[in-house]
Amino acid sequence: MTKVLMVCMGNICRSPMAEGVFRKAVEDAGLDRQVEVDSAGTHAYHIGAAPDPRAQQAIGRRGIDISHLRGRQVEDEDFERFDYILVMDGDNYSMLVQRAPAHHHGKIKRLLSFSGKYPNRDVADPYYGGPHGFEHNLDQIEDAVRGLIREIAGDSQAIIRPDD
Repeated sequence: MTKVLMVCMGNICRSPMAEGVFRKAVEDAGLDRQVEVDSAGTHAYHIGAAPDPRAQQAIGRRGIDISHLRGRQVEDEDFERFDYILVMDGDNYSMLVQRAPAHHHGKIKRLLSFSGKYPNRDVADPYYGGPHGFEHNLDQIEDAVRGLIREIAGDSQAIIRPDD
């Protein structure tokens, strides 16, 4: 079983959208018995909260329902439990690398390190912007998820860029 954790700051916009997109891609690839996915935030701002309504609307237009997800904060046990800890931006990457035991640093990567289309390796926080930000995030996430699925499925054509 490969376990993947998607991480952003508050766990109500980017990481739940990434969880939803990845969960659907896993199912579509027939890997749902081999892959587990969850999401969390680096901060405790929205523990127990549903995803932001704008995130739910944007991803809903793509046929994915994330309304059942609830915000949670990254826990120390997550570093042991998950094989991939995929962050949305450099700030969250730095926070987790500082927090994680050194032997888990290799698990922590930017989600867009799996993207072939987007040279910007941060999925920008759309919280204070308009609906376009959520749509752009989803375009980035979908592209990265394709590369991640290829890697997990063992395809040698997976697109991976090392983190700085």
